Amino acid sequence: MPLEFPYTLKDVTRIGAAIGAALAAGDVVLLSGDLGAGKTTLARSMLKARGLAGEAPSPTFAIVQPYAPPEVDLAIAHVDLYRIEAEDELIELGLDDYLDDGALLIEWPERLGAQGWPEALTLRISGEGDARVLTAAVPAAWETRWPLR
Repeated sequence: MPLEFPYTLKDVTRIGAAIGAALAAGDVVLLSGDLGAGKTTLARSMLKARGLAGEAPSPTFAIVQPYAPPEVDLAIAHVDLYRIEAEDELIELGLDDYLDDGALLIEWPERLGAQGWPEALTLRISGEGDARVLTAAVPAAWETRWPLR
């Protein structure tokens, strides 16, 4: 059953930091929502929680923006699939390789098509302005470390 968390824009840093601190190697976090919903802002908060000191650029044009120690304490690839048009383009990205010792934060997971990760943490942002709702589908692998109650 999905969990819903209403929040304001002031809360996004706290929410992202809590989820980011709980990330472990092998985790996949899927971030869904309309354009401008706050997916990148949430991902940036997760990266800051893992030690990223500078500004995290949006991966919209690079598609995959990797971060590795010592820049962060856990290797994380921030992925934006908005520009992906066909599933066969995903093979070239080698996303599974990042899971050996790191985690994936994936924006626009709808573009994954049939490919995916059944144990991914799925976060959907809806609403706009200062009235947003984060809907989370928390898989079994996250149940004991899910930080939002």
